[in-house]
This record gives sequence, C-alpha cells and structure tokens, in this order.
Amino acid sequence: MDKQSDQITDIFGRKHDYLRISLTDRCNLRCTYCMPEEGITLRPKKEFMTSEEVIQIASTFVELGVKKIRLTGGEPLIKKDFINILNQLSNLGIEISITTNGVLLHKFFDALLNAGVKNINISLDTLKQNQFNLLTRRDYFNVVCQNIEKAIELFDEVKLNIVLIKGKNDDEIKDFIELTKYKHINIRFIEYMPFDGNKWRKDLTVTQQDIDTILTMEYGISCIKLKDETHSTSKNFKIENYIGSFGFINTITNPFCDSCNRIRLTADGKLKNCLFSSNEMNLLDPLRKGEEIKSLILKNILAKHQKHGGINSFEKDSHIYNKNRTMIAIGG
Repeated sequence: MDKQSDQITDIFGRKHDYLRISLTDRCNLRCTYCMPEEGITLRPKKEFMTSEEVIQIASTFVELGVKKIRLTGGEPLIKKDFINILNQLSNLGIEISITTNGVLLHKFFDALLNAGVKNINISLDTLKQNQFNLLTRRDYFNVVCQNIEKAIELFDEVKLNIVLIKGKNDDEIKDFIELTKYKHINIRFIEYMPFDGNKWRKDLTVTQQDIDTILTMEYGISCIKLKDETHSTSKNFKIENYIGSFGFINTITNPFCDSCNRIRLTADGKLKNCLFSSNEMNLLDPLRKGEEIKSLILKNILAKHQKHGGINSFEKDSHIYNKNRTMIAIGG
C-alpha cells in the first residue's frame, strides 16, 4: 500500500490517528457507572493480549499513521508488565499518555517520566471522601489526592476526569472549578453515558444547559471560552485570572462525532471503531495465526457509522447499547 492509502480513513473522510489501548479489564476500584454491581466475569488469561501482542498490534497501527497512543483499562497500572509495555511503546516515536484512577500512580512516576510521558488523565468523581467511597466502593481517596498533587508537580499536563451524575456529584461542579484557581490542572466534566449494566437514565445526565446555568450564576462574564484544539472532545473554558482550565465532554447531548479520530483496542484484542458500537473486529486471533491485520483494521474503520455507532436515540435504542460491553471491558 502507498502512504496515502495506508492512512486509517473512514467513508466520511475522518482520519484516525489516535489509538486507545485497554491493557486489562480488571480494576482496583468498583465505580458504579463503569462496573456493574454484580461485577464482571473473570476470563482466562489466554484470551487477552500478551505484552508482545500489544506491541505488535500497536506497531501496525503506527505504520498506518497513528500518532498517539493512550493506555487505559480497567486500571492499566495493575497490569504486571505495564512498565515493559510502556518502554517498548516509547520506542515507536509517538506520543504516549495514560488514563488512571491514581491509586497506584506513586509507584510509577519515574517509569512514566523516563518513557517520555508528558500528560496524564486521572479519574476523580468527587472531592468528598465519603462520596468517593460510595462511588468507587473502595477507600483510596487520600492516596489518590496525594498522587494528583504530585502529578501536577511532575507532568506538563494533568487532567481530572469527572463523570457527572445528577444526585451524586453535580453539586460539586463549582468545587472542582475552584481547583483551577491555584493549580495548573484541567478539569473535564464528562456526561454520564450508557453502557451494559450501568443502569443509565437520561434524567441522571447533567447537560450543557445545566452547566451553562451554573457558570452564569457563579462566574458571569469572568468565565472565558477558550479555543478548542483540533479533535478536542471537550468545550474548554477558564475563569479570569485562574491558573488552570476546565471543559465539558457532552458525548450524548453535544457529540463530537464529526471530528472523531479515535480507535479503541480492547484488552482481548478486539478493535472498536466507536465507543458505542457493539460491532468489533477480532485482531488477536488472526495475529496469532500469523495473518496480516492491516486490511482488517482498514475494513473496520470503513464500516464506522457517522454518529454514535449507529444509535439514533439513547432513550429508544437501549437494545443496541445493551449489546455493547460494560465500560470496564471496553477501556476508558
């Protein structure tokens, strides 16, 4: 294939150069919106990618024009050979980043810095310890907060991911924004999204309109709209004279599908061309048989829907997204 045809482009002209790799579907937290209350079925180790297979598949994507890889989970830092994977990926000449819950981050600061990681996303859905324990079903609030403070010192960019759920943490929007007053940090409020087992309801969704009302009441004209980067998933703002910034990812009510450049690889080697699509392309089995996988990747992207994996209404099409994986099995 020539260089032009090697680019991962769908029928709508969207070029895909950002790969999110889930290293594991296991996690040391049990967040209610991510993992079903009954948990997930643990599968045999042989069904998941080895570190060598992760690198092989990632290298193929780089040959096809991928410029950025984000490591996710589950929780990527519980992967036993995480550092080995990280170091090998750092040799591919692309940007490497990570999304983590922050629980084990203090054990990996040196490894991440040595691999050239410059930005980290950390999930933290509340600033209240009791609520943290309820949302995650675990008691790691203090260590996560300590690791966030240290990460801000060490890395060029730290983003906090907050999944907003009405009645759970929507009363903390201002508290999170106030973190940006003295900290070089980006707060990202994420709309609650439907996945198998998380009991999503539209009335639990905090919309852009809800947020705009809060911003007007609390900050008025001191709230400044920032210019969003190309392919940005969030609408970004800052408060005048504050150091940090904040943004809103409204995947359901204000989707960014038109500029989507993302591809997801699950821990068991399945390619997902959209977070909400239940259609997957198995890359792991062909790889193990010694077959080439470039054509499979390109075929999967050509089948990508224009919007939301073919879901027209999240209220009416629950039969579609309920066929999808749980969030923890997809990768954050």
